[in-house]
Amino acid sequence: MLDLEGPVLTPLEQELLQRPAVGGLILFSRNYVSPAQLQDLVAAIRESDETLLIAVDQEGGRVQRFREGFLALPPLHAFGILARTDPERAQAAALLGGWAMAAELLQHGIDFSFAPVLDLYHAHNRVIGERAFSGDVDSVISLARAYIAGMNEAGMAATGKHFPGHGSVVADSHVELAVDPRAWAALQSSDFKAFAGCIDVLDAVMPAHVIYPAVDTECAGYSEVWIKQKLRKQLGFDGVVFSDDLTMAAAHDAGSVEERVKKALTAGCDMVLVCNDRASAIAVADWLDAGNIPPNAGLLRMRGRSQGEGQNLYASARWLEAAELMPILTGNKE
Repeated sequence: MLDLEGPVLTPLEQELLQRPAVGGLILFSRNYVSPAQLQDLVAAIRESDETLLIAVDQEGGRVQRFREGFLALPPLHAFGILARTDPERAQAAALLGGWAMAAELLQHGIDFSFAPVLDLYHAHNRVIGERAFSGDVDSVISLARAYIAGMNEAGMAATGKHFPGHGSVVADSHVELAVDPRAWAALQSSDFKAFAGCIDVLDAVMPAHVIYPAVDTECAGYSEVWIKQKLRKQLGFDGVVFSDDLTMAAAHDAGSVEERVKKALTAGCDMVLVCNDRASAIAVADWLDAGNIPPNAGLLRMRGRSQGEGQNLYASARWLEAAELMPILTGNKE
């Protein structure tokens, strides 16, 4: 899965999308101008290869790539704040928020958002922070399950991230190597428990670029212990595993981009993300096209399945309810 440079496809990108190794695209804010432009871009992508998965990070709060013309989504932590005083209402709001996020993306031809974040909330964590529902594991599980149910009702598959938990790590894995020094018992009763409590409703998981030395010396995204033993065997997960972006600083410790991809695939990842580095994306496509592409029919489960085709989403009673509630929740602050 790679990225695009701007709001329209370039000739080079049209060629890249037809490479056998390329199975998906992730869109960023630079790829978005307006709803109409987005639909044109998606149509051009589908014309190049209709089988490509098209993804985005549309979590809400500070991580919302499509803004102008889209519903302003609250950060997930807003649901957690509401849950402290009214858990039942918070669950209903989370379900509605998950549905609204997914329904609007599907309406514009996007297959899925990499959501929800299942990390635990810690105020000191600058990279996760309000992207997390709560610091309480049970609250994370109940709110995430409601949010995922809403996504599923709209027709979108859910991706839990960042396994087995990035919320307790101060370091930002985008720019530095992150290490969580806690013992396995501490991880298992907190961050890991959040994933375990949602595993049966997840279609995909994204491992963290974090090293947990009590369990393995490799970061989770390169670790057979975490992916094959803890995720697949212990939790019984049979869905898709996406690597996080292999150009992030924390991922560089594994060597060249080809070596990083090989390590991620060997560890058990089904699709690797290579973003914001066109030369690396081409190098990975060359390496995979040379006979290193692992067959994976399971990726098909990530295709969007819009439930509202032929209907005016924005005139529906449920959408109007979401459009009224989400801005109110955005005001929930610590």
